[in-house]
This record gives sequence, structure tokens and C-alpha cells, in this order.
Amino acid sequence: MLFSLLYLMLRRVVRLAGGPSSSEQSKDLEILVLRHQLSVLHRQRGRARLRRLDRVFLAAASRTLPRSSWFSFMVTPQTLLRWHRDLVRRKWTNRRSGRPGRPPLDPGIRALILRLGRENRAWGCVRIRGELAKLGIRVWATKVRSLLRRHGLGPVPRRSGPTWAEFLRSQAHGVLACDFFTVETLRLKTLYVLFFIEPGTRRVHLGGVSATPDSAWVTQQARNLSFLVITTGPSAS
Repeated sequence: MLFSLLYLMLRRVVRLAGGPSSSEQSKDLEILVLRHQLSVLHRQRGRARLRRLDRVFLAAASRTLPRSSWFSFMVTPQTLLRWHRDLVRRKWTNRRSGRPGRPPLDPGIRALILRLGRENRAWGCVRIRGELAKLGIRVWATKVRSLLRRHGLGPVPRRSGPTWAEFLRSQAHGVLACDFFTVETLRLKTLYVLFFIEPGTRRVHLGGVSATPDSAWVTQQARNLSFLVITTGPSAS
């Protein structure tokens, strides 16, 4: 008897709230019904199977709805973030064609580097790279150094002067180090973030963000940072 009375009262309230004269109230009532059905699904023992299209829709809706409305989702915000991390991991673990890393050196260029190293014992990898650049051959200095070391043609030992670590410590307040880190967007587009760090103060400067960074772009960002430091002082960050 008590249950029937409560049902009649609830039915009267629902009829007043969602009458035909108010379309907005009817829409609110429809949303309320959908939320109630969703709460029923939450109480089920079985786990709902979401397709890829369902995940895309829920992820897009979470970017639009306010945080106060997130309780209507079948998944938690942590689950949405986990989906994104899985997509990023799948992107970077896909098999790519060709060999990874830089292409191997041409045999003729390799022989020329070894010849320059044997005939000029005082030359280092930077000097050899510069001589090759005069001939129109572009080779990374690290590649030259690795090749020379594999054939026992390392740099000439320093007999006097500071070591490399001592030089860095003495020049820490006058040099800058730079590097990249990557950020994955919602559409799995990779963005490269360039940053600079002052070894002496550990202060970090944001250089810029680009999807396709190259040497010209990095050089321009370094010029912008130099101009900023000159105009505002070394404490600018």
C-alpha cells in the first residue's frame, strides 16, 4: 500500500515536470531517464563492452561537458586518460619500414674519414667534419668520432690544461644547454618542445613548440632567447 502511494506521488510529480507545455522540462526529464538507466547499468555485474567509436564519442564529450556532469559517464576520467596512453603507446610501437636510426655511411666516405684520421693525427672529429664540409660532404661529428674510435684513431690525449668536466664547471654561468621533449595531442600528433637550461643556475627557458622542427627553426629560437636575455637581463625565464 505504501509503495503504491509513493508510486502515484512520483507519477504526479513527473507529469507536472514534463508536461507537453514545456519542451525544456521534457528534455530535462529525458536526460534524467537516461541517467537513471545509466545508473542501472552501473549496478550490473557484467562489464560493458565499448567499441572504438564509443570511446571516441565519450572522449570528445568529456572535452565539452563541464566537470560537474562527468558523473553521467560510464567510465571515469582516469579511464579516458588510460585510453589515450594506450593509443600513444600503440603509435610508437608500430613497425616501421627500413632500419631505425641514421643511415649508414657510404663506404667511400668511411674510407676518406679513416684516411684523414691516419694522415692527420692531431685532427679531431670536428676538424675532419669541417674538412669534409668543404668538399660538400655532410657528416655528423659524432659519426666521425665513433668511426675513428672503432679503428683505434681516437683524439690526441691532452697533456696539459683543464679536463672537459673542469672546463664545463668553470664556464657554467656562460653556456646554455638545449634539448627536446615530446608531447602527444588528443589526435596523436607529436609536438616537439624545445627548452634551454642554464647549467649554473638550473633555470629553464622555453624555446618554442613545433611539429616539424629543423635547424633554421632551432637557430631562430636561440636568437629569440639571446635577444630576450640581452633586453631583460639574465634572470629572465
